[in-house]
Amino acid sequence: DGAPYAPASPREAAAHGVAFVHQELNLFSNLSIAENIFIAGFPLRAGLIDRRATHAHTAALIERVGLDLPPGTLVERLSQGERQLVEIAKALNLSARVVIFDEPTTSLTPPEIERLFAIIGQLKAGGISVIYVSHALEDVVRLADRMLVLRDGAVAGSGRFSAGEMISLMVGRPLDRMFPARTARPADEVVLEARGITQPSVLENVSFRLRKGEVLGLAGLMGSGRSELARMLFGLDERSGGEILLEGRPVPHLSPSLGAAFLTESRREDGLLMDGSVTMNLTLVTPEPRRVPEVIAATGLRVADPGRQPVRQLSGGNQQKVVLGKWIVGRPKVFVLDEPTRGIDVGAKLEIYRLIDQLAAAGAGLLVISSEIEELIGIADRILVMRRGEIGGEFSRAGFDREAILRTAL
Repeated sequence: DGAPYAPASPREAAAHGVAFVHQELNLFSNLSIAENIFIAGFPLRAGLIDRRATHAHTAALIERVGLDLPPGTLVERLSQGERQLVEIAKALNLSARVVIFDEPTTSLTPPEIERLFAIIGQLKAGGISVIYVSHALEDVVRLADRMLVLRDGAVAGSGRFSAGEMISLMVGRPLDRMFPARTARPADEVVLEARGITQPSVLENVSFRLRKGEVLGLAGLMGSGRSELARMLFGLDERSGGEILLEGRPVPHLSPSLGAAFLTESRREDGLLMDGSVTMNLTLVTPEPRRVPEVIAATGLRVADPGRQPVRQLSGGNQQKVVLGKWIVGRPKVFVLDEPTRGIDVGAKLEIYRLIDQLAAAGAGLLVISSEIEELIGIADRILVMRRGEIGGEFSRAGFDREAILRTAL
């Protein structure tokens, strides 16, 4: 409102009517939906929390965001997309005048995204201003009245832009190709085979083969079982049946000691030590500090002082390069990459794609899980589509078709 604004805390920002929907969800998983939404201040009755009023207000809020769950449901039982909707309801509860959305669609299904866009439309109609931070440029073109493009911490452009114009501003040059050409062909030798991986109500008889030098894409909607399959391959989740073979030999599960790498879906929660230095994180899996400069160069990581600078200070794209780099140090033969480009800009994405191609060209087999069909079409040799815990279809590179893949996923 024309006055200087420099909040010393989130509470002070909220008092000024500014709400923030975080990309890395800011929820207490051991508390209920209602408790998370009212964590900053509960309705009181006779000096005690009024549970009835809390649940009634929560029910109205989550109905607005299209979340059909009891207010008392624990957040730890929610999917990633459902947690995102709780974050949005939490912001709406603050009666904010400005709502900042940071990458709000990264974990949402298409119907949930449409619901979010409808909510943003309602906010605008009610006189609430919205700052929408996103790497999904088509969404920005659809939603924004005005765009502000940042590059290296500075404003690269302001106004109305097409997606192509924004890409050029973001990377400082035109991008003729969003995906690098493959530099090698997969070998015939199978490096990883899954036979009948099963867990009741989660996965049902999932089988596939991954060849040396192959990039195998794994598509599917949220809840289709993609991430659960990856976790079972590494023994992080239980399976009731099935067999895993590494270079033809049965193994109980994949592990770093067997030459396998797992890039998890959330780099902040279980991929990095956020307060640790870049060097510390790069040597978490294989303690070889002498290889750190080589890995920094190979990943294109931008860091001033790797021995001192904490990864918390890096951009999302550079953090993701650290996660990949910590695995590259040990030269694995199998990589399982779960959403390797989520929440990073188009320039960093291109560098990750080039790195994936280089790893495949060196003979590694890569299983790449992604919610972006275009991404898998751009980088994969073959795509498997999961649906309700099963492999619903397989597409070879010559037969890639976005509509057919999406239809199979649905």
